[in-house]
Amino acid sequence: MIFLTLFLGLFANFIGYIPPGNINLTLVQITINRGFKQAMRFIIAFSSVEFFFTYFIMHAAKWLSAQVKLDTVIDWVMVVLFGTLGVITWIHRKKPAQAKYSEHESIKYGILLGFLNPMQVPFWMITGTYLITHEWILDGKLALVVFSVGSAAGAFLCLYLYARFAQFIQSKFALSTRVINTGIAILFFSFAAYHVVKQVYLVFFKG
Repeated sequence: MIFLTLFLGLFANFIGYIPPGNINLTLVQITINRGFKQAMRFIIAFSSVEFFFTYFIMHAAKWLSAQVKLDTVIDWVMVVLFGTLGVITWIHRKKPAQAKYSEHESIKYGILLGFLNPMQVPFWMITGTYLITHEWILDGKLALVVFSVGSAAGAFLCLYLYARFAQFIQSKFALSTRVINTGIAILFFSFAAYHVVKQVYLVFFKG
């Protein structure tokens, strides 16, 4: 049961980080602008925080699912987060990559985004509630610790592959940092716009 719990945590979170979002796009940006070494520091720091994040959300999954306005709050938080990341990326799109970066800069960034990760809240609310309700995993402390370890491993593996893919794309197509940063900024703005449109639709058309 322990190995199944570990595997489910790994598999679920690996799948969870495949769709483009604020974390993997930020990682792609770090990999291309700062290099693979800095990307690995970000991944390790982020995955470490992911353990605690998953453990907390899984404990609170049932309570969070009962909060009526939670989806709306998360949508607007994502608008602010994607908008901020988009503005920062757009402003710095023309700046050439620095030769050296602080060893701790990417670690701090990974820790910050590990805690500021609202997209994972609804993911674990749905996935966690499903797994516990269908008794795929137990809801005891040990089971959730093992599950959270698997979750951290899943995040690490998926983000590691993203970093390698970013390296591959850069080496094959020799894209400039300006082109890459501009593309990522546009994606951030697009995700922010999506959440705005979603809320406008829910309030004025569906409601």
